Amino acid sequence: MSYSIEKTEHYVLILLNESKFDKSITPEIEKQIVVLYREGLTNMIVDFSKVLEIDESGLSLLRKATKVCRAEQGLFIVCTKDDDILDLIDDEKIHEIILLPTTDEGIDAVFMNDLENDFRDHKDDDFDLGEENGFTEGKF
Repeated sequence: MSYSIEKTEHYVLILLNESKFDKSITPEIEKQIVVLYREGLTNMIVDFSKVLEIDESGLSLLRKATKVCRAEQGLFIVCTKDDDILDLIDDEKIHEIILLPTTDEGIDAVFMNDLENDFRDHKDDDFDLGEENGFTEGKF
């Protein structure tokens, strides 16, 4: 089984060097995802550019990993241009999984998600109505 993991402050990139994402590799990848999650890394990008086949164990792992990442406002992104793989994953209706053609687009999606999360974390109480211009909360 051949894969590599690249960690950054904002995301993890898992590069699969296998043509099959099946029961021969999913237990090891699942262990790695658990370790990464425990380290606080909830934005995960998986490069499926070399993957040609996925079995039920692979689809199950995609489902679990997506759920775990989304629970912490993170993203689980699968990157591939293979239409058969895209169709197979899409047919599974995995809630909130993100499918993108390249890892660069996956990285961009992570940064956009982080920005959106930052905006959600700020309270509306910090919004300045412009009281010096006659706007007060009582008027709204």
